[in-house]
Amino acid sequence: MVNSSGGVLYPKRLPEFHRLPATGAAADLVAWFWIPEWDIEPGRFSRQEIVGYPALNLVVEHDGVALSGPTTRASHRDLRGRGWAVGALLRPAAVAALVDDPSALVDTARALPEPSLHADVTAAMASGAGHRERAVESFSRWLVERVGPLDDSARQANALVDVLGGAGAALTPVEAATRLAVSVRTLQRMAHRYVGVSPAAMIRRRRLQEAAQLVREDPRPDLAAIAAELGYADHAHLTRDFQSVLGLAPRSYRAGLSE
Repeated sequence: MVNSSGGVLYPKRLPEFHRLPATGAAADLVAWFWIPEWDIEPGRFSRQEIVGYPALNLVVEHDGVALSGPTTRASHRDLRGRGWAVGALLRPAAVAALVDDPSALVDTARALPEPSLHADVTAAMASGAGHRERAVESFSRWLVERVGPLDDSARQANALVDVLGGAGAALTPVEAATRLAVSVRTLQRMAHRYVGVSPAAMIRRRRLQEAAQLVREDPRPDLAAIAAELGYADHAHLTRDFQSVLGLAPRSYRAGLSE
């Protein structure tokens, strides 16, 4: 299971935000559900910046449903007015039922005409105390019915993500393939079909998220120690990774956390 505390670059800037677990049959389909709610005074906005997980998100908002693909760079969204979203960070087993080619969604999103899902989640979000839990229940029920029984390929794709993003994650595609008892080529095909990015890209993104979390939470001023802990060749390698995806150096990121 990927680390549910990563991804958000500036937690102090978040509006009300909740992560709820997927339970029952939905646990094979969703890593977790995420629900922001905001009410921002007129003329102001809240910028949310994230470095996304190498995964797809199915998102319900007041104006519709969208499937968002994996990202190759940090992204942001400016929240204004009053609103909410209910998102599901999808596990690979759910993806094949929703899109034929997830790589076509890299760095983009696609609206999905799913009126029943939208209506049920919207009604739950307007239902008072316990609304988030009811929204997740409705979302889970719809997704389990939509995906149906899982085959061996879907379960193996879930195992791929666990090996590349869970505790004690593989450090290379070769190591991941060995753990799964498949060839590297099979590993690559699985990642393309169920995630949309390569195993190497998934490893890089996980490591960058871990680096951002350590820079954010670790009081040590020595970034070289953080680089070594995460397997970067040196401090310069960590800095290059940060700048290529986040657009800023680790020290600049750390300095901006107090804003």
